[in-house]
Amino acid sequence: MRRLPHLATVLTLAIVSSPAWAAATVDKIHIVGLDNELMVENVNTALSLNETIGRRLGESRLEYLLGEADDEVREALEPFGYYSPTVTVEAPRSEGAKDEHITVTITIDRGEPVRVRRADLVIEGEGGDDRYLKEDLADFEPRQGEVFDHTTYEASKLKIVRRLADRGYFDADFTNRKVEVTRAEHAADIYLAWASGIRYDMGPTVFHQDKFEPGLLDKLVYWEEGSYFHQGKLDRLRESLVGLDYFSTIDIQADPNKAVEGRVPVDVNLTLAKRNIYTAGISYGSESGAGIRLGLDRRYLNSRGHKLSTQLDYAQKRKTLLTQYRIPAFKWLDGWYTVALQASDEQTDYVDLRHLEFIGSRSGQLDDDWTAVASIHAARERWRYVEEGSTPEENTAPYRYATFTYPSVQANYASAPVGSNAPERLTGSVLLRGGLEGAGSDANFFQLHTRARWSREFGANSVFIVRAEYGQTFTNALVDMPPSLRFFAGGDNSIRGYAWREVGPRRGKYSLGGKNVATGSVEYEYYPGGGAWGGAVFVDTGSAWGGAASDSDGGDEDDSFKLSTGIGFGARWRSPVGPVRIDIAHGLNDPDSQFQIYLNIGVDL
Repeated sequence: MRRLPHLATVLTLAIVSSPAWAAATVDKIHIVGLDNELMVENVNTALSLNETIGRRLGESRLEYLLGEADDEVREALEPFGYYSPTVTVEAPRSEGAKDEHITVTITIDRGEPVRVRRADLVIEGEGGDDRYLKEDLADFEPRQGEVFDHTTYEASKLKIVRRLADRGYFDADFTNRKVEVTRAEHAADIYLAWASGIRYDMGPTVFHQDKFEPGLLDKLVYWEEGSYFHQGKLDRLRESLVGLDYFSTIDIQADPNKAVEGRVPVDVNLTLAKRNIYTAGISYGSESGAGIRLGLDRRYLNSRGHKLSTQLDYAQKRKTLLTQYRIPAFKWLDGWYTVALQASDEQTDYVDLRHLEFIGSRSGQLDDDWTAVASIHAARERWRYVEEGSTPEENTAPYRYATFTYPSVQANYASAPVGSNAPERLTGSVLLRGGLEGAGSDANFFQLHTRARWSREFGANSVFIVRAEYGQTFTNALVDMPPSLRFFAGGDNSIRGYAWREVGPRRGKYSLGGKNVATGSVEYEYYPGGGAWGGAVFVDTGSAWGGAASDSDGGDEDDSFKLSTGIGFGARWRSPVGPVRIDIAHGLNDPDSQFQIYLNIGVDL
């Protein structure tokens, strides 16, 4: 009992001797000494103090959180390889203040980082002789002498784990997984070992669907049963099934638990998509006038997987109809046999043109980057140009007729799929076509036409784009070549600042088309803050030339190569439905030329 007054005395003295700080509010936490944004972010995430900003704290709670800050900062820096930092936490306050607003300053000296001193990495079993796994082990980071960054270490470890699974080592597991950090020596020793087990083989592939006849989809399986398992084979099968556009969901599962004699069965579960796709829209062009666009796609017509599509573009002065019937062609290359009918009627201010064309083609996927189309064309064309000073209704010029039957081959390249996140992308195409007089064509001709587009993203806000085109015709009878087989320049995706088909050998105001074409473009896009809205500046140049001086259609005398250059600017919007571009451009060759406006929606291929 005599100890109670003594205890009260002690408590009283403690209260009297402590500072008279009743409460405080932390307004801001200032991190000093770190120049790495990821480190700063990690420290801020780890600090319990951040959860109390703007809240009134009692003295004991505040002191506790300030004390915890030291350990929290140290723990937050360890993933970056800094295990021995010096941390100073300062929270100056005024004695006697009852509800003070304070700023906490945390000064950090990271100190000497921990570096990899030793890395023992081994894969036991069949996987130890796998060339790709050997390369992954050789590329493992962080390397000896480098800072032991946890994120880099985990990424390298995960890469090997995934590679083992992708290459069919389904029984692979760790036999050793350890990192020893010696703080006093600033050293990390890595010990990793896997037992790969056997490499499994590809088992039977079963498609679960009830629409298409048995065996149709089996042709997409390009590997032999019993060959080594590889996830890339399943990925390619998925791409092939997606390309068919038959199914709304595609689920491909390889189950090693059901393996028989080391062969993994593959189950492909498919859900049919809706059969019909209807499209409709409106259009407007300065030459074609107002119009509507209608489309119907039948994803599948029958159990053999045939397709039918029809697209109609009906404008005031230009009408186009395209109907395609496609038959699966999987035995050699993923692709289609296609029979198509294309018809067009153009009654613009300078030409009266009708075109009818039958096309038979075979398309195919050559590899991950290349596709190709081989086709036969049979075309009949009638055209006449409007006489100078007359209207289309008053035009009395005689019609020209042309019949051409010819083969063509086109190869298309894409270094990355449309819509991918690859910072650099190169696309292009090469077209070869030609016909012989007396063999279905009114003249001998051979054409080469190439296009290329390269784009490069610099961070999230800058894109640099270069585009080029070149075409050449070898013929001694351009006069017999219809407009559809001549080259034109001007307009969007050609030379902005000029109207469509404005550049080249001319008949008064309009181009007749030439033997050759060459265009190029340089463009820079900028998106402030990496947002959805941005702007662009560009320079386009080029020409279409050759052959019109002797053309009985009446071209001007000078049909030599002359560059036409346009400059402009535009607005960009990364919309949810795809890129939207609006450009305003002006041609430099004629100071009095009008500004041209272009609207483009969709991805540039």
